Amino acid sequence: MELVAARQQQSDHQPSLIPLDPPKSETLLPVRFISTGKVIMSTEKTIYGTPVVNGLAYAPAAWVSRFQIPKLDATPLPESERETETTRFDQAAATVSARLAARAKQAVGTASDVLAAQSELSADPGYRQMVHQAIKAGTPAAVAALQTTEKFCAMFEKAGGLMAERTTDLRDICTRVVAELLGEPEPGVPQLREPSVLLADDLAPADTAGLNPEMILALVTEQGGSTSHTSIIARQLGIPCIVAMRELGCVPPGEKVFVDASLGSLTLGAPVHEVLPRVEADVRAREAIRNWAGPARLASGEEVELLANVQDGAGAQKAASGYAQGVGLFRTELCFLDSTHEPTLDEQAAVYCEVLTAFPNQKVVTRTLDSGSDKPIAWATLEQEPNPALGVRGLRTTGLNQGLFTRQLDAIAAASKQHSGKNWVMVPMVSTLPEVKWVTKLIRERGLVAGIMVEVPAAAIMIDHFLEEVDFVSIGTNDLTQYVMAADRMNANLATYTDSWQPAVLTLIARVARVGQEKGKPVGVCGEAAADPVLACVLIGMGVTSLSMAATAIPGVGAQLGAVTLDQCQAAAAVVLQAADAGDARARARRALGLR
Repeated sequence: MELVAARQQQSDHQPSLIPLDPPKSETLLPVRFISTGKVIMSTEKTIYGTPVVNGLAYAPAAWVSRFQIPKLDATPLPESERETETTRFDQAAATVSARLAARAKQAVGTASDVLAAQSELSADPGYRQMVHQAIKAGTPAAVAALQTTEKFCAMFEKAGGLMAERTTDLRDICTRVVAELLGEPEPGVPQLREPSVLLADDLAPADTAGLNPEMILALVTEQGGSTSHTSIIARQLGIPCIVAMRELGCVPPGEKVFVDASLGSLTLGAPVHEVLPRVEADVRAREAIRNWAGPARLASGEEVELLANVQDGAGAQKAASGYAQGVGLFRTELCFLDSTHEPTLDEQAAVYCEVLTAFPNQKVVTRTLDSGSDKPIAWATLEQEPNPALGVRGLRTTGLNQGLFTRQLDAIAAASKQHSGKNWVMVPMVSTLPEVKWVTKLIRERGLVAGIMVEVPAAAIMIDHFLEEVDFVSIGTNDLTQYVMAADRMNANLATYTDSWQPAVLTLIARVARVGQEKGKPVGVCGEAAADPVLACVLIGMGVTSLSMAATAIPGVGAQLGAVTLDQCQAAAAVVLQAADAGDARARARRALGLR
C-alpha cells in the first residue's frame, strides 16, 4: 500500500534528521487552467513559504471552502419586519456561537481556548446591540452584521497589538452568521475521504482548532505568520505547517503534493519514487525524537543547556516533568494580563514562587514586565499609542511609573529566598548604556544575577559596552528580527521578513555571541529561533551558551543537536552569514550540517 504521508508527532519545530536537497532556483513551467480557477502544473514545480512546524508529507491537496459574501440587498426594511429580522439575527448568531462552543468542548488545550474565545466573541453584547440598532433603523440583518463587523474591525486595527489580531476572528464570525442568515452551508474545512494536505488562503481559528491530525497531514496557507492562530495550533497538534506561501493558488484540489515543512517548500509533480523514501525516513526521525531522553549533547560530546520558556506555575511544573534543565524565560507579564490593578508585593511573590519551586535546584531566568505592544496590561500599558511596537513597553514603562519596576524586583527577590537554585533576572527593551548600568545596580542590590534582553538593535551594536556591565544577556529573536527588518511581527503580510533566518539578524546574533565568548559572559537565546532544530545548531556554532524554548520543542532540538558535531555547527554558523536571504541561509546550514 502506498505510503501517502508522514506527520510530525511532536510540536514546535521538530527536525528532519534525514538528508534533504536544498531549494533550487525555481523554473517557470507551462501551466494550463482548469474550471476551478486553479492551475495545474505540467511538470515539477516547487514553491516556498515560511516554515512553522517541521515534517514531511505526500498526499492530495484539499482546499478549505470559503463562503464569499455576495452583494447584499440593502433596501430598507418596512418597520413591521424589523422585530422579526432582529430575532432572525439573534438566532443565527446563537447558532454560530453554539457550534463554536461545541467544538471548544471537543478540542483540548490552546485549540479549546481559541474556540471558546470565538464563541464568546460571537455573543458579545456590544456587537449584538450595535447590530440591533442598525436593524431597528431599517437595515437588513446580513447587511447590519457586515457593517457592524467592519466598524469593530476598524476600532481593533486602530488599537493595534492583540486587538488588531482579533479582526480575523470577528470577520470569520460575521461570515458564518451571514451564511446562516442566507441559508448557506457553514464555511470551513471540507469533509475528507482520505488523508490530505490542507491548503487555505488563511485559516480561521474555528477551522484550525478542529483539525484532525490523522487526516490533515500537513497545513499550508497563503497568508499568516509564525505567531498566527494557525501556527500556534499547528504546533500544538504536531501538524507540519508552512505559512506565507504567496503562490499557493497555483495548486489545484486533488493534486498530490510533496510538502517539506523544514524547508518551507511544496512541490507539484514530485517523483513518487524519490519522495516516498524520504517520507518513510521522516517517520523514523519522528520515532527518534519520541525516544530522545536527554540531556542534550552534541555528537562530539559537548553538553548543551536546553531551558524552557514558561508563563506560570502550571507551565513550569509541566516543563520540569520533561527534559528542561531550568527556565530560560519566565514571562512574568503573562501572569497579569487579566489584572485590573497592580498586584501587591506579596501577591507577585506568590506567583513567582510557583515557578521557582518547580525547579528547586536549577536556574530560573525571570524577565521583568514586558508589557505593552502585543501584551497590554491595564496598569502598565500606555493607552492608544499610534505605534505600540515602537512605543512604551518593557523597561520604558519606568518613564511613566518607576515604582512598577522596583516593586517587581522586590517581589522577585522575596520569592528567590525560597529558591536554592540560580536566580537570574533580565530586563527587556534595554537600549542605552545608562539604562544598563541603572538596572544592573538595582538587580544586584537585591542579591540577584543581573542580565538584559538583546532585542533592540542598539543593544546588539553596543554589546561590547553592555557586556562589561551585566552578568549575562539573552537574545529575544522575535523582537530583534522585527526591529532589524523593520517589519511588524504581528503583520501576516510581512512573514517573509520576520524570519529569524534572515542574514542581517544572524549577523547581529553572531556578533553578540562572539563578544560574549571574548568576555566570558553567558549568551542565551530565548526567542522562536531556539526552537528550530537546525537553527539551534547554527546558534550553538556561533557560541550561544543556552537555548530556551517551549518545553515541547526540547526533544526535537535535543535529537538534532545529538546528530551533529561542534565542528559542523561552527561551519554552519560561518556559511549562513554569507547567505543572500533566509531560504539561502537554511540551505547553506543544512549542507554544512550534512543534512543535504
